[in-house]
Amino acid sequence: MSQLPRTLEDAIVQAREATQAALADGCTRLQVELLFPELKALPAAEQFLPVFAEYGDKLKILFADAGSAALARRDWNDVPFQMLDIGTGRMATIQSKIQPEDEIFMFVQPTSVEVPQVEKMCEEIGENRPFIIFAPRLEDASIVGIGYTARQTRQRFISTIESCYYLRPIFEEAAVFRCYPGLWEVWVDKDGDYQKVAELANKPSGDELDAIISDGQPQIEGEPVVAKSKNVFKGLQRFVRALRS
Repeated sequence: MSQLPRTLEDAIVQAREATQAALADGCTRLQVELLFPELKALPAAEQFLPVFAEYGDKLKILFADAGSAALARRDWNDVPFQMLDIGTGRMATIQSKIQPEDEIFMFVQPTSVEVPQVEKMCEEIGENRPFIIFAPRLEDASIVGIGYTARQTRQRFISTIESCYYLRPIFEEAAVFRCYPGLWEVWVDKDGDYQKVAELANKPSGDELDAIISDGQPQIEGEPVVAKSKNVFKGLQRFVRALRS
């Protein structure tokens, strides 16, 4: 049984293990969601790379924009794989970015704006080659100008992807957590310690989450599980802020 992580580094270790377990089970459409506003995706993605050690140059990493791809090429030393941008609005064809010799793909922090291009790329990747979307912002309400059709496209695409790792602090009072192959969990702060109060087969909706948090009573068998670290998400947020430097 996975415990809440104490630091972002611990969360990424858990995310690597969850991803490897999902790949071993034959899952090919995965995402790792670390839902912190302060998250700096490039350093976090670099820590995630050991997942792909066995693939060598058969891995391809695709970034939301050319600037992020250039920064990764500058900062990630001695890597054997290619790093490209998704290419929204550019002349490069999808076929030029998704090659037959590529075996596995990682998309780093795509947003709702990139969903149509990412979906086309995933169609080109096909069903047999796996991809992992790392730290996506596909449901980011702050991105404006997304019409009804685009929202429907985004939701349809998201529904085809397995969240093998999910960590979302809710202010400082609760969190939603999932570590494959485990269930979805809700943890609530009780007198300075986080207790697991619910296990669910599916990601809780907003209304379900509100009801669970307001009730605060365990919805699992046995006693609630207490997190080992007090103020665990304050610590996570401090760790993420440190990555800004």
